[in-house]
Amino acid sequence: KSCVEKNLCHWFIIMRRTRALARSLTRMAGNGGNKKFSSSNFSTAASEHVGYRSAAHSDVTITQHTSSNVNNNKLSGNATYNIHTNNESMELVDSLLLRTSEMMNPHAANVVAYSGGVDSSLVAALVHRVFSDYDNILAPNNSSTRGSVQAVLGISHAVPQTQIDVARKVADFIGIPLMEVSTAEGTDEAYIRNDGHACFVCKTHLYSTLNAVANAFMEQYIDNNNIDGQSGSDQQKVILYNGTNADDTRDPTRLGLQAASNFSVHSPLDQITKDQVRQAAKYLGLSNWNAAASPCLRSRLAMGVMATEEHLRAVEFAEAFVREVLELDETINARVRMLSGGKAMVELDNSIIESVEDYDLATKLNDHGFSDKCINEWGFKKFGGVRGFKTGSVAAMPKDHDAPLAAATL
Repeated sequence: KSCVEKNLCHWFIIMRRTRALARSLTRMAGNGGNKKFSSSNFSTAASEHVGYRSAAHSDVTITQHTSSNVNNNKLSGNATYNIHTNNESMELVDSLLLRTSEMMNPHAANVVAYSGGVDSSLVAALVHRVFSDYDNILAPNNSSTRGSVQAVLGISHAVPQTQIDVARKVADFIGIPLMEVSTAEGTDEAYIRNDGHACFVCKTHLYSTLNAVANAFMEQYIDNNNIDGQSGSDQQKVILYNGTNADDTRDPTRLGLQAASNFSVHSPLDQITKDQVRQAAKYLGLSNWNAAASPCLRSRLAMGVMATEEHLRAVEFAEAFVREVLELDETINARVRMLSGGKAMVELDNSIIESVEDYDLATKLNDHGFSDKCINEWGFKKFGGVRGFKTGSVAAMPKDHDAPLAAATL
């Protein structure tokens, strides 16, 4: 990427920040300090940054987001987040846009490994905005040099339907094209064994699929536009992005990071914490900014429990049942783990367990038939009770530290 392109993009981001702040302050003054504006005409500082499609949300509130669910009958998490000023959040978003611009090639296929979680959603927003800036500045009338941007959602039995629905909604809000593709890790014996390498195998399949999809898309684009020779060389490049943040890099059980390294995946968020990810996502109006983490269903299986379709569906159905019966909103961590021997263990945020006081959550679940469904419908052997949530509580490092050769690489 040329120095001219970099300087143009940096200049554009600086100008946007100045313009956004001025417009925001002007409208705040004109509305008597009311910070709620319509996003249909990009009237918030956040929409100046991201350029969302107006059809998705009629209103965006910059500072009035809360962790309580609109349904007051549902229990919501008591997790607290640091309070940040708009200036702090704007500076953070600007720094992320600059970092993303340094990773991007506007003439290549820029593909976001997208799940609908807050991390990949923020990356999708950043990549989409930066690509749009390049597209507007450098090649508005020159399709032969134009690349592409796309979010790709991997679909498999390890992805619950509720997460797919959220991913679609957020992608539509951002305005980034979304492609859903089937991934084949579920047919890979190295994944099914779930011996500690499953995350590496899964991500290898994912990034292989993303590469293949992007290459096919760009080849078709080149053919359709009669681009050949040197002018098409950049279009044949694929740049992958993921939502890895700085906290993720400190977790030794995230072997999927090795797969990302093998595919030279770019991580615009790798220098900021999870709290800062949520801060930036909230500032940009992403509806999932405070949603509880939702890793794949395979992460609910204790090491050694086979990652079969039946086991993955069991934890999906069980978790949906727990959330419905206990009326938990999306900000609450709720897991149903499948432990060795087929035991179902429900994990909930400690704040929820403590708020119930003397009421036995396990009894309430069983009153609604949870134990019977676990055994007779979902394939668990027994219900082991309720305990406090701990991220990665069944994660473990593999005894064999040599990563297996995933079928996707054969």
